[in-house]
Parts: sequence; structure tokens; C-alpha cells
Amino acid sequence: MDLSATGEPVIVQECTQVHVGVDLRPGTLTLTRNGKDFAAYHALVQFASVHAKPWAAQEVKLSAKGPDGESVGLTVDLLNDTWDGPRAGVPATIWKVVALAATSAGDVGITYAPPGRA
Repeated sequence: MDLSATGEPVIVQECTQVHVGVDLRPGTLTLTRNGKDFAAYHALVQFASVHAKPWAAQEVKLSAKGPDGESVGLTVDLLNDTWDGPRAGVPATIWKVVALAATSAGDVGITYAPPGRA
């Protein structure tokens, strides 16, 4: 690899984000937009912690197949316009997807050590 790196990286605590992807079992989540049904098969949930506050879900990006079999992407904004609480009108099933992603992130038990330091 032709790459060099220097410095001591530091995380900016003003806004830390984590994206959690979950595969959805086909047929378990149907999204309807403009009268068309879409079968969701993947969700990518973005969580953020601003100024060291508790984590909040910001958005869900869903991959789905439309009635024609073509894949589409649908994004659901989860925070209200002032970014201080949940957006009204988000279907309860979308919040279930968020809960699944949050649970999955905690359940996988990820640990990491840089190569050669394990």
C-alpha cells in the first residue's frame, strides 16, 4: 500500500454518528408511497450524539423492491425540523426498525484491537 499517515486523531464530540445496517427478512416490512407497495430488505439507521447528549436516531435509509422488481431507496427523517425530538407521523413500524438496529448494535459485541496488538 502506497500510503503514509501521521498525527494523533481525536474525535470531535460535538456530533458523533454511527450507522447501523440491518438486513430485513423479505415480506416483513412493506412501505407504501403514492399507492405503490415496496418490500423493504435492508435498513441503514443513522444514530447521532450531539454535545455528549444521549444517542438519537436521525434517519433510516431503506432499500426496497418496487412492484416492478426494481430496487429503490427510501429515506425517513426521524427528527423534527428543530432537531430536538422525534418527527410526528413516523409509522410505529419504522420505530421498530430503529429499535432492531439499536439492539443489533449492542448485541453483536464488537471489540477491536489494531493489528499486532491483540
